[in-house]
Amino acid sequence: MESLHQDDDKRALRRSLRRQRQALSQHEQRLAAQRLCQQLKTLPEIRRARRISLYLPVNGEIDPMTLLPWLRKRKVEVYLPVLRPFSANALWFVAYHSGTPMVKNRFGIWEPDLRFGAQRRNRLPAWALDTLIVPLVGFDNSANRMGMGGGFYDRSLAFMHRPGPAPTLIGVAHACQQVASLPVEPWDVPLQVVVSDQGYVRRQ
Repeated sequence: MESLHQDDDKRALRRSLRRQRQALSQHEQRLAAQRLCQQLKTLPEIRRARRISLYLPVNGEIDPMTLLPWLRKRKVEVYLPVLRPFSANALWFVAYHSGTPMVKNRFGIWEPDLRFGAQRRNRLPAWALDTLIVPLVGFDNSANRMGMGGGFYDRSLAFMHRPGPAPTLIGVAHACQQVASLPVEPWDVPLQVVVSDQGYVRRQ
C-alpha cells in the first residue's frame, strides 16, 4: 500500500511542478533561457565537450537551444534526441544543423527526420556523446531528477549503471522546479549537476 501512496504523491508532485513551469509567461521563459545559457557557459563539463546533446522544449520546459550559437562558434557537434523506432521508450541522438530536416514524433515534439539516409548515418548512442543536457520536471538539493514518467532517458542511459564510457549528464530546469528532496528509484540514472536560471546544484 505504501508504494501506491508514493506513486500518487509522485504523480501529484509531477502535475504541480508542470503547472508551475507552464504558468510562466513567454517573457519569463525567454529571460530564464538566457540566464540558463549564461550559467551553462561557465561549467567545465560544457566548456570541454566536443559532442553535446540539447533538446527542443515543450510544455514550458526551459529552453537550452539559446546555447546553440555559442556551441557552433566553438565547433562543438550538436545532437538532438530521437525516439528509436521499434523500441520501447528509448532514444538515439542525431546530429543537428540549421538545414536538418525535422518531423514531429508521436508526442508532437520536433526531431530530426530519420527517413533521410544521412540522418540515420549521423545518429549516435548516448555513450558516444561527451555531455547530455537533459530536461526534467523536478529536481532536488542533491541533484536528483524527476522526469516526465516515460523513462526515455533512464532506459537510454541504463548502460551508465555498468562500467564503461559514459557521458556527463546535466539536468536543466526553471528554478521554480526545485524541491527539497525527491524519492530515488533504483533505475534512476544520476545527474552530475542540475542547472537552473538561478544557479546550480551538484551531486555530492
